[in-house]
Amino acid sequence: MTKIIIVGLGAGDINQLPLGVYNLLKNDYLLFLRTKEHPVVESLEQEGVAYFSFDAIYEKNQQFTDVYEEIVEKLFSEASDKDIVYAVPGAPIVAERTVQLLLERGEEMGIEIELAGGQSFLDALFQAVRIDPIEGFQLLDGTNFNKYNVQLTQHMIIGQVYDQMVASNVKLELMELLPDTYEIYIVENAGSAAESVKKVPLYLLDHEFSFSNLTSLYIPPVKDERILYKNFTYLRQVVATLRSPNGCPWDREQTHQSLKKYLIEEAYELLEAIDENDDDHMVEELGDVLLQIMLHAQIGEDEGYFTIDDVIEAITSKMIRRHPHVFGDKAAKTVDEVLSNWQDIKQNEEGREETRFAAVKKGLPALLQAYELQKMAKNFGFDWQEIEPVIEKLKEELDEWLIEVNSGVNKDAIELEYGDLLFSMVNIARFLSIHPEEALIRANQKFVRRFQYIEEKINKAGRQFSDYTLEELDSFWNEAKENGL
Repeated sequence: MTKIIIVGLGAGDINQLPLGVYNLLKNDYLLFLRTKEHPVVESLEQEGVAYFSFDAIYEKNQQFTDVYEEIVEKLFSEASDKDIVYAVPGAPIVAERTVQLLLERGEEMGIEIELAGGQSFLDALFQAVRIDPIEGFQLLDGTNFNKYNVQLTQHMIIGQVYDQMVASNVKLELMELLPDTYEIYIVENAGSAAESVKKVPLYLLDHEFSFSNLTSLYIPPVKDERILYKNFTYLRQVVATLRSPNGCPWDREQTHQSLKKYLIEEAYELLEAIDENDDDHMVEELGDVLLQIMLHAQIGEDEGYFTIDDVIEAITSKMIRRHPHVFGDKAAKTVDEVLSNWQDIKQNEEGREETRFAAVKKGLPALLQAYELQKMAKNFGFDWQEIEPVIEKLKEELDEWLIEVNSGVNKDAIELEYGDLLFSMVNIARFLSIHPEEALIRANQKFVRRFQYIEEKINKAGRQFSDYTLEELDSFWNEAKENGL
């Protein structure tokens, strides 16, 4: 069996190479370099060492994944009938995707993969920026950088910042988390005589700097708590502190039951912000709803039953399970197909009640519950096909209610018939693709606008409501209507 011997060129010049690595490079093996852009290579050339580099592959491919795949294919091809040496910057096992691919596929290809060592760039970089990694650090890939992987309270090292495009992407992602002026460090050629450490504000990261395969970034841990206000983990800590023995007496006393009314209030305030199309107000109200969720989760954690992690796991699992057309192989090209699949999956989930209307939550406000009950009935074929009979049903319910009102004998019957009338109105809304809750909210808002108009007219006249007849007040109402309020 042939083999590929992988060595690291280290982080510095040839004087820092281990003797064993140096001997391998000087041996008669056919030598391949991921890149010749490294301080050691010039010295090897002076000593007459021949090599083949893969720099040209970088130049012809747009994606790093394509580069790595082509390099690995070339190495396996060359090693099919002879042993070869493959040299990479730093250490073979640190930030080297080609090495990982070789290790994953070597056995399948019938080629042995041997790791022969090399100094990681991390030691040199820690020394360059004077940090102790025991305090906690992250090593992230600049070519695949994502803000969601960032831990702001740890030392952060971002490697493989090969060029300005990679640096620009890293900058944009970090600017979602950090102030534009947050000071970061650009480290080049760490551990070599050409080592350079530049401190720059984040917004200048991709401006007028040279980048190479020996460029890394160092992001110091965040100490300013205000920057962490965007951080979910920090929010979790804040809520836990509020519920702690040294926290807020009110928060400590809350239970799932006592918080129910606040969740309803905050949800309706969010709906108001949505209807107002006010983004800033929406941000505030979404935060208030999230706070209620966090408080319930913290109570669950305090009592030892569940945590916010369980909540997140449950909803993530549900979303993936109920979207097989996105995360699986089931097809759904229309909204109706999506909704049909959703209902089928819900019905088949383990532990669900078999009652047809079990999915309609009892805690919903009555108007919303009526809407959901009717939607559920439609899913099982219990529904009119056209709107005309629905309108006739509404007229029938109105007549029955008026009979009870005019008799004035049975208040309970009046209430029941009124409920039937409302239920029929909800059905009309559903047929017209109108959400009854939203329609009623708009009607409420219209009432408020017109009533405020009446108030303004009375206040300007320096009078009181009691000074006007109902007819006069109604004329103000009609004015407001004519003015488009």
